[in-house]
Amino acid sequence: MSESIAHHDEHRDDEGSKLGIWLFIFTELLFFGGLFITYAVYRHGNSQAFHLAAEQLDVTLGTINTVILLISSMTIAMATTAIQKKDKRTTLILIWITLILALVFLVNKYFEWSAKIDHGIWPGSPLLEELGRGDTLFFGLYFFMTGLHALHIIIGMVLIAVILVRVRKNKITFDNFQLLENGGLYWHLVDLIWIFLFPRLLSNRSGVAAHRSK
Repeated sequence: MSESIAHHDEHRDDEGSKLGIWLFIFTELLFFGGLFITYAVYRHGNSQAFHLAAEQLDVTLGTINTVILLISSMTIAMATTAIQKKDKRTTLILIWITLILALVFLVNKYFEWSAKIDHGIWPGSPLLEELGRGDTLFFGLYFFMTGLHALHIIIGMVLIAVILVRVRKNKITFDNFQLLENGGLYWHLVDLIWIFLFPRLLSNRSGVAAHRSK
């Protein structure tokens, strides 16, 4: 038994896996940074259309989803602390809460997208073509960026579900919790992207008020 444990530990590379997740996070930030720059360029060239299109966004649902992700980041971080304290039960509860919050986020996003589609707003819809290039660009970027973020949420949920199973089977323990820590880092990335994305989309609404006040 001791030989098998030594053999297992010999092939663990916690520092390497942590470096890998940080490199992944860096590339994701570069990718989304490029999308934000693209958005800024198109917004500059179609400012009034972007201002008016932003009024169609649901501020309430977006704010609720922001709070949900902030809480879920806290619970996954607390789960890492709990496993280090050898509290398996609390770790499992916190991971479950994280998964439930992620699911609620996706359900809210489904209702938000459904409302847009019911109003005839989706990439390539006749209504957007009628409204013009600016609205087409705004909602094209909106659906692409929020859809890509939702995909990251789904990937994160799969990863966290795998972590949940491994904790239950004692494959993630107080002295071998790197996968849980890396999963938490990924989830913080998802949270960070949304914190930048949501206000960026809503920032156009202030321009509408300023335009109308003139």
